[in-house]
Amino acid sequence: MTARLARTIVSFATGVLLACAAIAYARFPLRRQPSPDFQQDVQPALGTYLGFDRNDYPGDTVLDALAQDFAFCGYWLNAPPGEKSDTWLGKREILRSHGFGFLVLFNGRLDKELKSARDPKTLGSNDATAAVDAAKKEGFPPGTIIFLDQEEGGRMLPEQQAYLYAWIDAVNFSGYKAGVYCSGIPVQESLGVQITTANDIQNNARNRKIEFFIYNDVCPPAPGCDFDAQPLLPSQSGVPSATAWQFAQSPRRPELTALCPYPYNPDGNCYAPLPGDEKIHVDLDSAASRDPSHGR
Repeated sequence: MTARLARTIVSFATGVLLACAAIAYARFPLRRQPSPDFQQDVQPALGTYLGFDRNDYPGDTVLDALAQDFAFCGYWLNAPPGEKSDTWLGKREILRSHGFGFLVLFNGRLDKELKSARDPKTLGSNDATAAVDAAKKEGFPPGTIIFLDQEEGGRMLPEQQAYLYAWIDAVNFSGYKAGVYCSGIPVQESLGVQITTANDIQNNARNRKIEFFIYNDVCPPAPGCDFDAQPLLPSQSGVPSATAWQFAQSPRRPELTALCPYPYNPDGNCYAPLPGDEKIHVDLDSAASRDPSHGR
């Protein structure tokens, strides 16, 4: 092989490698760390969908308008936190006919209830049965992910763990899939030790299969009350395995949302963009699926 031919081959091979690298970078660009002033270094992800959840059913008459902006919605199988009744029951079919996917939710127990319970594990199993029975009655098929609402954050106490994992085991055994709605916000547990509820649940799960619906409205990483931009991936919530991410709450928490680039309304709520004078406050969610609970 002549020296000229060898140089030609090397030059050609180098050009091919550089072209491949350019294509790979265009498709999978390197990610920079978010800057402190939150200049949206983390880019919105294609193939993500915007959803909403709220305690009260918004009403049949606004579904057409809501469907213009939202791909999915939360759906409570029992009374939401702080409520005495569940206004979502019986609404699956009309929501489905308007094209909505679902985040199926079941309100769990607060620690004060678990401390006074004779057996938190039995209570967890019984609540799982109630959740599955409600899902069947509402028409959600087997395989639907039901998210247990775990309102309290931080490290799970022993009674919380007993309740939570009993609930998860019973739901998974039923043919439905267990998920948990919980905090992905790091909290300082002690000097030099931070913990998130989601990580604590996963770290003690003993290989249980759990889906996560994460709430983290801290800006950053949350963008605030944003309806227009492409939603960020749930993995950008701070919990890489998240199925869905609640990134805005109504009303907002001022101490966590002061740096949000997309501001909330003056009264602190995030209102769905509806025509006319209709005002419906919502929590905002993102997911990589139009139907994150697979409940359609």
